[in-house]
Amino acid sequence: MAADQSFRQPAPLSWHQFFNSLVLSMAMLVSACAPQPASARSAPESLAPLVKKVLPAVVNIAVTETVSGGDLLNELPPELRDTPLGREFRRRFGNRKEQVAGAGSGFIIDPTGIIVTNNHVVGRADKIVVSLTDGRQFPATVLGHDELTDIAVIKVSSNDALPSVPWGDSRKAEVGDWILAAGNPFGLGGSVSVGIISAEGRDLGSGPFDNFLQLDAPINPGNSGGPIFNMDGQVIGVSSVIVSPTGASVGIGFAIPSEAVSRIVAQLLAKGSIERGWLGVSVDERDGKVTIASLDRNGPAAKSGIRPGDVVLAINGDKIDSSRGLIRAVAAVTPGNTIRITLRRSGRELEIAVNVGRRPNEQAG
Repeated sequence: MAADQSFRQPAPLSWHQFFNSLVLSMAMLVSACAPQPASARSAPESLAPLVKKVLPAVVNIAVTETVSGGDLLNELPPELRDTPLGREFRRRFGNRKEQVAGAGSGFIIDPTGIIVTNNHVVGRADKIVVSLTDGRQFPATVLGHDELTDIAVIKVSSNDALPSVPWGDSRKAEVGDWILAAGNPFGLGGSVSVGIISAEGRDLGSGPFDNFLQLDAPINPGNSGGPIFNMDGQVIGVSSVIVSPTGASVGIGFAIPSEAVSRIVAQLLAKGSIERGWLGVSVDERDGKVTIASLDRNGPAAKSGIRPGDVVLAINGDKIDSSRGLIRAVAAVTPGNTIRITLRRSGRELEIAVNVGRRPNEQAG
């Protein structure tokens, strides 16, 4: 039997149906002609190509460090330290030294075996072993580390060029951008998780240079030092901190932006340590104004004529609107170099040249 080629004919429209149809058509036409917002960038259909591209350069880091009984005692909850249990622990282990194993993550930034990780992963290690995703293992040595930013650089030696990943620019990252986290959570090497950037510029009170990216990608113990990738396979952050009442991921993690990490790494590779600029001032921050509260009388700022009450507007033409911004801007200057500080004093603006000093340990500005 031949297939029915006829079409079902619609019933004639009533006047009301015709009017409503006309209004709807006009509305659709106006909508189509109106300016449309930029479409959101969608996630790729699969992240497998990205994972295959970057994962070979992500490493697991196993460390061994020697701790004393006193260090172990500090790990006891405060409420137990002066109890019979705490005193017995002190008696048995107070003078004993123990070998403690730890683990973290890192990533290779140069085929010669240069690896970036967190200082808290390797900073006190006696022995470091790096494992690649292909099963190869290498002993590693520390080239340099910086406690204030929690960054360390280690190196392994290989007869072959090792896979590496490039830096991205964290300053171009935006809240809502997709990211991929990779590392060694709970010792499960070669693990990845995906999420977005939840916030920028987070200050967790852990140090004067806090400026974290907040992430919602699951990050757990063992991810420390691991890379955070954008969708182009570039490193835009280094996993460093999680917020968790349980010790496991609750969807709030923090990464050090690559803009800061890459500068620290370059200095560590060049000198093995970090020299930060220093003005010798303490400041008050209120209503977006950074005001000089006091000065070290032997510091660079005092010697250059800066006074208490001066409001800092800019450094080398870049606007300063927070005390953290001032600290970071000055710290980024190599000691011995001169900067231009724009101030407001008694209602007028002036510019003062300051020869930046070397930041003493534990100084704030």
